Parts: sequence; structure tokens; C-alpha cells
Amino acid sequence: MLLGLIIAVETWIGWSALLRPWLNLAPEYLAAGIILIFLTYGLRALRVYDYFIADTRGQFGVCLRLSLQHNLLNNLLPMRSGELAFPVLMSRCFAVPVMRSVPGLLWFRFLDLHTLIAFALLVISEPFVGQTLGVTLGLLWMSIPWLGFRLTAFWQARLARHPGRASHFMKQILESLPQHPRLFWRSWLWTLLNWSIKLAVFAWILTLFSNIPLGTAWIGATLGDFTSVLPIHGVAGAGTYEAGVVAGLAPFGIDPAEALQAAVNLHLFVLGCTLLSGALSLLLPALPTPTSVEVNHD
Repeated sequence: MLLGLIIAVETWIGWSALLRPWLNLAPEYLAAGIILIFLTYGLRALRVYDYFIADTRGQFGVCLRLSLQHNLLNNLLPMRSGELAFPVLMSRCFAVPVMRSVPGLLWFRFLDLHTLIAFALLVISEPFVGQTLGVTLGLLWMSIPWLGFRLTAFWQARLARHPGRASHFMKQILESLPQHPRLFWRSWLWTLLNWSIKLAVFAWILTLFSNIPLGTAWIGATLGDFTSVLPIHGVAGAGTYEAGVVAGLAPFGIDPAEALQAAVNLHLFVLGCTLLSGALSLLLPALPTPTSVEVNHD
């Protein structure tokens, strides 16, 4: 996919022509975009910090380093293999067992996927199905996480009445999901804030490299990032990310060459932010301070 993307860009557009708009990009626009994306990285780290607060309390710097390095590996490695870094880092940094960290990660990914679809529906529902039906579908879709949360206690009670290895295993997983409404709402809030800012910035970046309207660019950015939460994911997202952006822009009559050029440049911006944040993460503390470890044990 990476090789195919390189050849396709050179054949249809030419790499020199594709990269030329960067020379005319105002430095203050680029700086604003990077700062806002770094803000979303902070929100992602805050979601992890808040969710595992019993283990991470007072160690947001370590949690931020963990989140940035997880994001780096997740964006660069193919087929979602970078996700494996999360339980490894949680175990190394905070001694959180896999049976707690993996369900937490799955919960985060569910919220991410749900929010991406919700934001896509927000833009495309009205022109395709009408305002009333679109709002109804949107409200129904937004209720799914809350309904799932409400059913957690029911399934835990059911599993408690059926002793066995499989039931015990499932019960452990459910116990690692949000057990209290406050934690549920906070994890959802961090997710909504993160994706609201992130998609707005990505849509804006797309408009800087093309004549695509902002609303249409929002759909392209959403479909591009949608590929980042799917199992099929190229090396550094090359090919799959661009395909998602172009697929999101295609129904709106955007020229494929223009869509591809904007998608590649957006992806270069994303990778640049990822690499820069990964490098800066090395300046953050790698392990909790001994004082904090003692407090957590107490």
C-alpha cells in the first residue's frame, strides 16, 4: 500500500507539485494546527489518566508520555499492531494488569468509533435523509453507549449466577469497564472534546491544500480518521488513510486528483505531528516517582 501510494501520487500528480503548496502555507496557520493537535494529545492522555486514576494519580506526565508513545506506534505500525503498546506500557509504567488495561483500551476504541460515526451523521444525515429523520437517527445513535453502560450491571449479575472459567473471565472484563456514571460521562466527554477539535483542525487543513468547502472537508477528515480505528491499516496509515479521505470526498464531486493531493498533504501533517510529539515524549518522565508509588500502595 505504501509503495502503491508513492507510485500513484507520482503518476497522477507528481510529488514536487503535491508538496509545492507547503511553500505558500502561512507559518502561523501551521503553528496553530500543531498546537491544537497537541491539545488533543493532552485530552487523550487525560482520558487515560482519569480512567485509571487509582493507578495514575499525580503522574500525568508519565501518562502523557505513555499516550504519546502509544499514539506514535499506533500510527506507524501496520494492521493496528501498535495497539499492543498500550497494555505493555500500562504494565511497565503503572503495574496495571492486562485484564484491566485491554478492556479499558477497547472501551476507548468503542467511544472513538462511535463518536466518529456520530460526527459523520451530523453532516450527511440532513441532505440524504432529511432533518427530522436525521436528528432522530442521531439521537438513537448517541444513546448506544449509555444503554451499553446501563446493561453492564445486568450482565455482571447474570454471570455471577453461572460460575465457571468463561463466566469468571467475562466478569473480569466487565468489571474493567466503567462502573459508575461519573466515570462513564467523563470518558465520553474527553472523547467528544478530543474528536471535535481534531476533526475541525483536519478539515481546516484540507481546505488549506484545496478548494474543498469546510463541511465537505469535515466528511473527508472523518472518513480518513475512520480508517485509523479499523483493523486494516497500512504502514504509517499510507494508502488506507488517503483512501478514506478520498472516499469521503468522492460523493461531493471533488476531483480525484485534487482529493488525493489534499489527502496526502493532510496525512503528512498528521505524521509530522505524530513524530514531533513522539520525540518530545522522551523529555517526559518514564516512570512514576517513588513517593507516588508509596501513596498508591497505601
